[in-house]
Amino acid sequence: MANFDVARKDDGDVVVLDVTGYLDAHTAPEFEESLKKLIGEQRYKIVINLEALQYISSAGLGVFMGFIEELRENKGDIKIAQVPAKVFKVFDLLGFPSLYEFYDSTDEAVAKFTN
Repeated sequence: MANFDVARKDDGDVVVLDVTGYLDAHTAPEFEESLKKLIGEQRYKIVINLEALQYISSAGLGVFMGFIEELRENKGDIKIAQVPAKVFKVFDLLGFPSLYEFYDSTDEAVAKFTN
């Protein structure tokens, strides 16, 4: 069993998801379910804190791409916070910084939704 967890914290109308461990083909469905649940609750403003993420694969990256259009159509977004350097390299390689906003802190990312 892969080391993976998604913990949810609500911060006003923003939801923070703390993602821990390895986000790969085995754990991507669990991450996908977390996002589907939020959309089902009409929670469209999402900050994903990757501070404790050790690894991300293309399957994990695909989950981010799978929901962004629907979130943005509903005046929401995914903002990504506290990405470890080795994980950020993967996002950077695939051009994610031109599609998503990255922040050094979760609080800063949450604040961008309220401004």
